[in-house]
Amino acid sequence: MMNITIYHNPACGTSRNVLGLIRNSGEEPRIIEYLKESPSRAELTSLIARMGIPARELLRRKGTPYDQLGLDDPALTEEQLIDAMMAHPILINRPIVVTSIGVKLCRPSETVLDILPQPQRGAFAKADGEVVVDATGKFVGHDRASPI
Repeated sequence: MMNITIYHNPACGTSRNVLGLIRNSGEEPRIIEYLKESPSRAELTSLIARMGIPARELLRRKGTPYDQLGLDDPALTEEQLIDAMMAHPILINRPIVVTSIGVKLCRPSETVLDILPQPQRGAFAKADGEVVVDATGKFVGHDRASPI
């Protein structure tokens, strides 16, 4: 078994779909419900660095105190944005997946396929019924840059 970690929110459909795709590859990931078990500052900073994105790209706006905290201010530094995520973990967008291939914010959910070490083992449809993977384990979507 590979070591895969998902920073997960079970209330989020995208996060549940990503977890399903990981399991459809035959792996059982380490699940961190980050709203219950928030990453340390060092972990969060490392995840951001490993994803190769600025902290601002990890911020979630919908259903969070983003607007009340004025986080759209372009003058805010990386450290200030990380401070906000540490104080309010709901601001951390999800799901974040860590594999031996890389670390990625998996939105849309099928982007997790880029970093899964094992292929899909069969058909997979999102909770809304959209088929993502066919019975042979092949990606069937239309909006990915690279085929699986």
